Amino acid sequence: MSQITSLYVYKVAAQASAGVETRDLVEGLGLSSDGAIDPSQMVSSSEYYDFFAALASRDPEGVALPLRIGAAMRVDEYGAFGLAWKSAPNLLGSFARSERYGHVLGSAETYAVEPCEEGVFFSLEKAGDGRPGMLLSNEASISAVVAISQEASAIPFTPLSVHFKHEARGDTSIYEDHFRCPVYFESGRDALFVSKDSLEAPNKLGDATIASFFDRHLEQELDSLSSDPSLEQQVRSVIANVLSEGVPTLSLVASELGVGARTLQRRLTEQGHSFQGAVDLARKDLAQRLLRETSYSLAEVAFLTGFAEQSGFTRAFKRWAGQTPRSYRLSSSSA
Repeated sequence: MSQITSLYVYKVAAQASAGVETRDLVEGLGLSSDGAIDPSQMVSSSEYYDFFAALASRDPEGVALPLRIGAAMRVDEYGAFGLAWKSAPNLLGSFARSERYGHVLGSAETYAVEPCEEGVFFSLEKAGDGRPGMLLSNEASISAVVAISQEASAIPFTPLSVHFKHEARGDTSIYEDHFRCPVYFESGRDALFVSKDSLEAPNKLGDATIASFFDRHLEQELDSLSSDPSLEQQVRSVIANVLSEGVPTLSLVASELGVGARTLQRRLTEQGHSFQGAVDLARKDLAQRLLRETSYSLAEVAFLTGFAEQSGFTRAFKRWAGQTPRSYRLSSSSA
């Protein structure tokens, strides 16, 4: 089951507007409304998204709520992950640790560092079915990355732009005033676009020895997690293995996993995933890996990721990554 750290639950509740009741929603997740915060305690992503949406519907400032939540995050609240983040030599190192170790904070969020000519897209992929609470959570996560980047960097940090896959939920000036940069909706990605100068500036507490210590600690945590891959990860692995033969059907993947198609569909839904979402992520991951690590032509990469035509692959890749496959390959090689 896809999970999210309970830290986020408490941060969401703490940022509710004055007079908005939160106790019943927090306790409805099986958490103590007065308890100490433990980032290692998890809640299911599906329940978390419903909790978030319910609270936002109660809050008269619901549009700004996820932005306030993200802005309230502090590096030290993330435990060993946060310590690794702030002790990295620079924000590029911090972002790389999110890409590598992000799952210690829950299996629902995956971060990726995607270089391009002008800088880096720091992108978020979140497990879920696109329900309102998931969109709120995406906004809060992107806002949190900005907050802890500002806390860690030795120079003032502002992204070049912010991108969301979903439509604006209200007045877009609220977002631009918060992030202090252009904010684009329906852009094909949930991401920050960050300049090379911001990435390469030293972190205030950057220390290679300390960072290495926490990296080892987080590697051990990852090892303990990876011994039991989630259902969605298993589905993506099966899909990636057969994409060169075309996009597999739900029935074929279910057969490979030894379950019925309806059972697989139901279990994915219960865990906040969809089969089509797993297909998209598997194709995106494989395409990016092939573009970075091989010299296959674009037509060959399209074939290996299950596309009948290169044009279809190019359109899909632009939707996934916000740039063409050729641009992605060039920027990856230059980085």
